[in-house]
Formats: sequence, C-alpha cells, structure tokens
Amino acid sequence: MRRLALLLGLLALHQTHCFEFVVEGEWETETSLEEQHGRFKRAILTSEEQEDFEAIRGDDITVKSYKVESRITSRFSHTTVKSSVVNSGSNAQSIGFNVQIPKRAFITNFTMNVNGITFVGSVKEKTVARNLYAQARARGKAAGLVRANSQDMETFKTEVHVPPGSKIEFELHYQEMMQRKLGFYEHSLYLQPGRLVPQFQVDVYIYEPSGIASVETPNTLGEHFSGMAKLTSSKDKAHVVFKPSLQQQRKCENCTTSAIDGVFTVKYDVLRDSNAGELHVSDGHFVHFFAPANLSPLPKNIVFVIDVSGSMWGVKMKQTVEAMQTILDDLTMDDYFSIVDFNHNVRCWSEELVPGSTIQVAEAKKYIQNIKPNGGTNINEALMRAVQMLVKASNQGMIDPRSVSMIMLVSDGDPTVGEIKLSAIQKNLKKVMREEFSLFSLGIGFDVDYDFLERIAMENRGVAQRIYTSHDASDQIRRFYSQVSSPLLRKITVQFPEDSVSDVTQNHFDKYFSGSELVVAGKVLPSDSTTLNSFTTASSDRLDLSLQTEADYLELDAALAQQQHAFTGFARQMWAYITVNQLLAERSLAPTAGQKRKITQRILTLAVEHQFVTPLTALLVESEEAKERLLADSPKDPKQGCCAGGSGMTALGGRTPVQMVHSIPPWVQMTTPAPPSHAERPLPDHITIVENDPHFIVHLPKNNMDICFNIDSEPGHILNLVSDPGAGVVVNGQLVGSKRVGVEDKEKVNTYFGTVSVFYQPDGIRLSVSTDRIDLTDGRNNHSFTWGATADITQDRVKVSIVKDSKVMVTVDDKITVMVLLHRAWKKHPTHVDFLGLYIPNNNQYSSQAHGLIGQFGKEPEVRVFNLHRGADPLKKEATMEVKGNKLVVTRGWQKDYRRDNKRGSDVFCWFIHNSGKGFIDGHYTNYIVPRLDSFLPLPL
Repeated sequence: MRRLALLLGLLALHQTHCFEFVVEGEWETETSLEEQHGRFKRAILTSEEQEDFEAIRGDDITVKSYKVESRITSRFSHTTVKSSVVNSGSNAQSIGFNVQIPKRAFITNFTMNVNGITFVGSVKEKTVARNLYAQARARGKAAGLVRANSQDMETFKTEVHVPPGSKIEFELHYQEMMQRKLGFYEHSLYLQPGRLVPQFQVDVYIYEPSGIASVETPNTLGEHFSGMAKLTSSKDKAHVVFKPSLQQQRKCENCTTSAIDGVFTVKYDVLRDSNAGELHVSDGHFVHFFAPANLSPLPKNIVFVIDVSGSMWGVKMKQTVEAMQTILDDLTMDDYFSIVDFNHNVRCWSEELVPGSTIQVAEAKKYIQNIKPNGGTNINEALMRAVQMLVKASNQGMIDPRSVSMIMLVSDGDPTVGEIKLSAIQKNLKKVMREEFSLFSLGIGFDVDYDFLERIAMENRGVAQRIYTSHDASDQIRRFYSQVSSPLLRKITVQFPEDSVSDVTQNHFDKYFSGSELVVAGKVLPSDSTTLNSFTTASSDRLDLSLQTEADYLELDAALAQQQHAFTGFARQMWAYITVNQLLAERSLAPTAGQKRKITQRILTLAVEHQFVTPLTALLVESEEAKERLLADSPKDPKQGCCAGGSGMTALGGRTPVQMVHSIPPWVQMTTPAPPSHAERPLPDHITIVENDPHFIVHLPKNNMDICFNIDSEPGHILNLVSDPGAGVVVNGQLVGSKRVGVEDKEKVNTYFGTVSVFYQPDGIRLSVSTDRIDLTDGRNNHSFTWGATADITQDRVKVSIVKDSKVMVTVDDKITVMVLLHRAWKKHPTHVDFLGLYIPNNNQYSSQAHGLIGQFGKEPEVRVFNLHRGADPLKKEATMEVKGNKLVVTRGWQKDYRRDNKRGSDVFCWFIHNSGKGFIDGHYTNYIVPRLDSFLPLPL
C-alpha cells in the first residue's frame, strides 16, 4: 500500500480564528518537531490498518455526502472525490478524509473548506513549495508535509481538528492514463466510506471518439450490491452510476454499518477500425493508439529464473509452483524454454532450450514440484546462466531469428551470495544481454529491492511487477505472464511526416503483446494541411508491416465541444503524463549526475505547468489570503527509487520522427493523395479488368485492342482467373449475388466478385480479399486487416499494399501483380451489394503453363476484326472476329475502368463477345469453376 499521508490539525482556540496546523509526516527537522508537538512519527499502513481503512474518520460525525466522478476521454481519466462532513458531536474532534489512489495516478489538486475558510492547492517545484512552507512556519503558520510509501497505491490522508458544529468539505482531483491489459481498460475506484452516507454516488463517464466495443461493471463489491450499478451506453459514450440508498448501504436490514468496502470497477474496450491504430488530434496535441489484433503470436524462447533461497520457504514457494504449473501448460511446440533455479548455487533443469512439447512440459512440472527452498540468493550468476543459454541457442541456430527471447525472473529478496553489489549486477547483465533479449522481473513481497528489479527490466527491454504475498499471489504471477506470453509484433516504430509534429514521446517499441496497447503522443506543429498522418512499421512472424492512418486537426475538438461530460483537455494532459513518466524512468537510469540534473529540470517544468504531484514536485495548499499553508509532496521511496509515479510498463528508446514514403507501382492510378514527397509516375492507359457483374475487359497489347465478355454464373461459384503451376500462382474469385428484395425466386440475380484470392504455392501464402477484410495466411498463421487503414505488408516473396477504403495490391515474387478495387454500395439499396473489381497488368511474368480466364491471354492470340457494319442497335456497330480458329459476331461497346474515379469510372471501348466469351476463351466458362479459393485449374481443359 503506497501511502500519501497528510494529517492537518485545525484548532479553534478560545473561539478565535488563530489556526495552527499540526502534521504527522517525515520532516527534515524531526527533533524540533518532536520537542514542539511530541507526536511525530512516520505512519505506515499496516495490514490491520488497511483492513480498518475508512474514507471518512471521526467518532460522532455526520457525513452528508460522498461523491466520486470520473470522466474518461480517449483513455485518459480525470477523477474527482468530494465529501461533505459535519462534526455532530458536542466536543472538538479530528475528522479524517482518506482516498486510495491508483499507483499510476498523479494528484492534480486538493481543496478544502473549513467553516467558510477555503484552502486551494497548486503544484510547485518542491524547493519553491518548501520555501513557502518554511516562511509560513517562521510566522507561526505551520503547514503539512506529505510523504509517500510507494507500494501498490497511494493513500491520501487528511485529518482536520474542528470544534462542534463545524462543516468541512473535501475535494481531491487526480488523473491517469488507462492501461490496456488482456484486451480491456480497467478503471478502479476504491470505495470505503466506513459509515452510512445519505448522498452516496459514483459516476463514471466514458467518451471514446472511435466508439465503444464493450463496457461492463463486474460485481467487485460483492453480492450485496449485485445489479445496483446502472449502465447506459451508445456508440461512443457510456455512463455508469452507482447510487445505493441509505438502506441499501446497510450490511443488514437493521445494521448501522456500511457494506460498501472494496473496489468499484468499470471495464471497457474500444472499437478499432483497423490495425493501423487510432490517431486523435485535439488542443494542439495528438495521441496515437496502436493495438492491432487478429495477428498470429510470435514463437518465444523463455528461460524461467526462479529464486529458491530460504526466504521463499512456505507460502511464497507454494504459490510460485502453482503459478508455474499453469504457465508451463501455456507453452506450445513452437516455443522453446528452460528453467534456472538458484539459491547460493545455480541449477539448470536443462542446459539447453527445449521445445514446449507435452513430454518436456510434464518433466519440467515435476522438477518445479520437487524444489525445496534453502540457502542464500545468487541473482547475478543465475541471470548470467540464463543469458548464456539464450546466446548459445541463438548462435547454434536453434531458435527462429524472428522469435522473441525473454528471461522471466522471480525473486523475493536482495542478493546475498556471489556478486551482491546491485550496480555491478546491473552492469554485468547489460554487458551480456543481446538487443533481441528481454528481461521481465517479478518481485515477491517487500523485502526485495523493487527499484533494482525495475531498473534491470527497463534497461533490458522488459517490465517489472511487484507480487503481493496474499492469498492470490499465484494468480498475480499468472496474470502477469498472460500479459507478456503472446507477443504479436517486434521492432515497432511510429513515425510522422517531417515538420508536422514535435516533442514526440517514445515512438520505438521492442515488442507488442496481445491485448495491450502502445501509445505515442506529441505536439502538432502549425501547418497548411488539415490532416495529420502517422506511419507505423513493425515485424511479425515472417511478416513486415507498414501501416498508415490519419486524423483531421479540427474534427475531434468540434465533437468534444458537443459532449457534456468529456474531458476536453485530455490530449494535452495525456502527452504531459506520458512524458513525465518516461522522464522519471529515464532519470532512474541516467549514467551521470549532469544528465540526471537535465532530466530533473524537464520533469519539474512539465509537472508544474500541468499540475502533477510527482516525486519532484509538491502540492502547496493555502487559504485564500495565503495566511495558512500546507504542503503535499511525493518523495523517494527507499524500495522503489524516485519513480513512484512512473510507468512500470514503459520502455525507453524514442527516435526522432522521420518522413516515410510509399513506393507504388507505376500502373496503379492513385485515387487518394500520395505522401508529400511522392511524385506520381506515368500510368498505362490499358490494363486487363474485371468489374461489376462481372464484366471482363481483356487488353491485347499486340493487337492494340480490348475484348469484353461477361460471365453469367451463380452466387457461390469460384472462378479461376489465373492458374500458373509453373510460377506457383493462383488467382480465384468467388461470386456473390445481389440482394433479392422484390425478386422472384426463379428470377436470375446479378453476380459480383465478393472475394478475390491470390495463392502463392512455393511459400504457402494465401491472400484473401473480401469486402469486409483482408486475410493473409501461410498455413500456420493467420493475419487479418481491415479496409480502415493504409498498410504495406511483406511476407517472404509476397508484398501486399492496402490503400484505405480503396484498393489492395499484391505482388508475388516481383513478377506477378494483382490489384483489387473496393466498391461500396449504399447499405439501404434494395438490390446493390458491396463488391470487388480486379485489375491485372499485361506485363506480368507468367510461366508457359499459365491459364485461367485471364491467365490464358498471357500468350496473346492472333485476332482479326473485319466486316464492320451497323448492328441491331444503331448506336453499336457489329463486326466479325477471327480468333483461335473461330469466327464470332462481336458488338462495339464500352465498359468502365474505375481506377481514377471510383464512382463514375472512365469508358473503355471494346469489342463485346456474347455467350460468356464462348469462342474467345478456351472451352466453356464452366470449365473454370474450381472447388476452393486456392485451387489450381485442372489441365488440360
């Protein structure tokens, strides 16, 4: 329990207005205070005190109201806790106001009104605040000093001594960024009023501009309050209210004690239109959220390093073993692992990494089960052995170069054997850890130097977490492992066009884990443009990604102005919040005093400007006339260093934003603006096209003509377009029918391509493009993308380019290219449906075995058109065509090319062949119907 303790005594002496502030806390001049007041000591919440924790303390008091309001906008929350209390007794007494605050939150203000005297808070640099506090003390107007015991959360504690009949109003504000874990954001409010409250209410307002996918209120307060939290939600807003009546608050029907004692939780997630992330621009700042889904996990190589020293004896070891049993079951055949356990000696279950097979996992579980803790703690040698194991496996080519290698350390104490100097262990580890390795540290209990575990984790591309030695310690270990057990991407970088942004937070990340979220923020520079673009690059298993998204500069601010309960300054505060946390983490790793001073100054400037109480700032609370002052600061915790408010999940490694330019083949005609530095290249006028229901336009370059025909098939049929066994490439399209509203069952419906598939047999890769999404599979892994963002994807010899809501282009082995164009229909149209168009350049390098409705024309046939004459339709001439030994009656007409104009298209004049291309294509069109989207065409036809 991280405790932020502030005890303020307000004494009314002889019914005068001479106030004296008496404070319990850790003062720099402890001796003089002990002599003066005789009641100084540093207060730490024991487990018993934690169980007796009450938000409002006092013997004979009336709590008029207790209200909590959280406004969450784009994952950033501003929480206000208010309470109104009256001293109903006949004597003066102390009244306490206590609030438990999430560890990652920053207090931004505290105000208090005592009998009409208002105390208002402001955040200042700690030295400035202390000087003002000292001046107050010198005048006999003492103040309060807040100290923090940094553990899991803060407890803000204020105590006011007031005469009978006094009315006190407390108000505390704090802010934090929601962290996504295991697919949800979780907002927790600690509700422990300690008594019945006539006006007790909790309101949580959520506004997510991209839309809310789900929101729930788990019954974390117990069955007594089941169903009492009321939820209303719309597409992008949600409101949760918890307002139990006085009777509902009672533990039993006639009880005078409150049943409200625990954590009130709201869980939610947002809608994600694409894997490129969301870009929110507001108030001159931007925030980029990146949380891709539908990607296959990377294989992992993991060495579990487990402390089995004597201090782990008993419950700690039992719970660690329980957790490891479940964790080992999570391993797959694609994963490699081993176990290192250590006390004063170091042992390895296996000297080499082994695959996560059922047999190996069973053996490892037996080994873990038989561990008997004893002896000292040799952390240095254990970590060295784990790193050596990973290095050996890598050097011998045992592990996939695209896999993720990690060490998971579980320990409950400081080193006592071997190298015991923490800085030396940190240096030793840094020296041997490769850039592709990560360290994750779990510190059990409070005997461990958690600051050290956090430093070595952050310095080696990992994170740390404290495990509390309670009944659910094994669940805490399993939950932490679940957060890092499914890596989806490596080497993620978020970039922006040059001169568009500044002061960007960390934009390079070593890994992205399933269910989490990466966040980058910064300032938007003045520009003539109305949109901001972001470009994200990353690597997965056999996959390289480049994703693009954009946001309008003004759109979100206009939307926020219409929201009654939105936090309009979220982007500015979130940028500062992330920056301060990253600077605190960077400060703890600063190699020199000079660098540390520079970082410290940056933290102070930001914290004061944005009113954050950090380990380097203080909250000065003073009366309106500045006659009485109290001081609240958050100092260094000896077990966690300076970074009490820091981000445990933040890694270092930011890079300067650079401009990214997409390379686009010359035959693709752009329908959306290219990045600023891109120069459009000349495009060919003619190309082979399949559009609408479906109309084929085959371009014959040698004959300098276009030939058109329709295929009149059935919904569900899969037509082979290109079948090239020599190149190992198949292009197939599946037909969908128009809506049947008002259509007789026997009446024929129009058909369109609803899915186009490109299969590359040598690499086993298939790209399936539908009107809903784009899937890339390789037989083992499946990666899904939406039409909602621009993306470039490379897997082996297959390159895929997605242009947002427009087109997909796939290039196979730099020889064969296919473009798929998206057509959206009005959703309420009685018959029209979404469908796909197909565009294939004539310079594709097919093998001599190529065939299919389009592939067969890779070998261009001789064509002669003659006997031009007036047709049945005066506007369309007819002629005779000789092709493939056939004489066909053809009609002059036109079809559409939609590359330049997706709505109206441009006319392509062609000779139309009737009867589904009979005589122009080899055989009958039914010969080109195949059973699956990856089926080659049977030969010969």
